[in-house]
Amino acid sequence: MLKGLAIDVSRVEPVEAPESAEETRQLLEARAGLYRLLAGVFVEEPGREFLEALRRPEALASLAEAGVSFDADFLEPGLDQLIDALSTEFTTLFAASGGFPPVESVRLTGRYQQDPLFTVREDYRRAGFKALKGRFAVFEDQLGMELLFIAEMLESCARALDCGDRSEYNRLTREVKRFWTLHLGKWVRGYCGLVQRATEHSFYREMAKFLEAFAGEEIALLKLRIEDTDQGREIVPKSEIQVLFNPDEPVCNACGENTDAQGGARA
Repeated sequence: MLKGLAIDVSRVEPVEAPESAEETRQLLEARAGLYRLLAGVFVEEPGREFLEALRRPEALASLAEAGVSFDADFLEPGLDQLIDALSTEFTTLFAASGGFPPVESVRLTGRYQQDPLFTVREDYRRAGFKALKGRFAVFEDQLGMELLFIAEMLESCARALDCGDRSEYNRLTREVKRFWTLHLGKWVRGYCGLVQRATEHSFYREMAKFLEAFAGEEIALLKLRIEDTDQGREIVPKSEIQVLFNPDEPVCNACGENTDAQGGARA
């Protein structure tokens, strides 16, 4: 499991503008916890510990207060059966051919490893964000990774407040707004609508609904106006290739004409 996917549903509730520095810090921590919770849903197949935590009575009660209502297909099966069912659904929705990969490049350009990947990668590098790899390789512009990045940024905002560094707090807040404007805000809402229509399991339906509502609240809280480019399209037309190779990787001049540069995306 990627680093930092601890579940905290103690304050699963609509966000409200804070009135004091202490309330601001508490809100930052609560928002970061929700980002980590939602990242755990989409970054890879939910593991045993993650599902055990979600099915605890107190967690289900907190989620219910936020409008998350799982069906019997999530609540009643044994844990091993549930893990198998969600693993199959995850593969069908997000990994198999014909599915809907939760990857920004794919959702906006119809192709992997396009401009969103490299701009996101640069944002991570500049912020010093590094996530440990899970069982499988994950693109940096994958939904779970982008949510984890915002979680860490919000936690950094809280630390800046604790240190009384208002300048750093303001800088980090601007970075969060920038990332939402250039990345998450363009595709997460429409994509969540698509997942709700496509999934057969209430777990992904309810968590996608939760993320869609949370995204709207975050955009309002940050006072942003962002057009949803994704629009929940089932088929995203392939755009012209904008990035043929990773500009951070050296290009071997000895490579043949028909060989992609390292890190490149094929047509």
